[in-house]
Amino acid sequence: MANRYALRMDLPQSWAIIDVFTGQPVEVRQRVMVGMNPRDANAMLDQMNVRDVKRRERAERKP
Repeated sequence: MANRYALRMDLPQSWAIIDVFTGQPVEVRQRVMVGMNPRDANAMLDQMNVRDVKRRERAERKP
């Protein structure tokens, strides 16, 4: 299963999390995921992709 979210460098040492299907930065709790440091961006990216995989697996199991 492909990851829904990816990182994009905005500026050196400044990252955005994007939705690979739309190409747009992701919004979480009314905050756009841009201008992030690499450590925080990678941690958030991992969490978001894990949640998305679980959500899609649950959706596939429903009749």
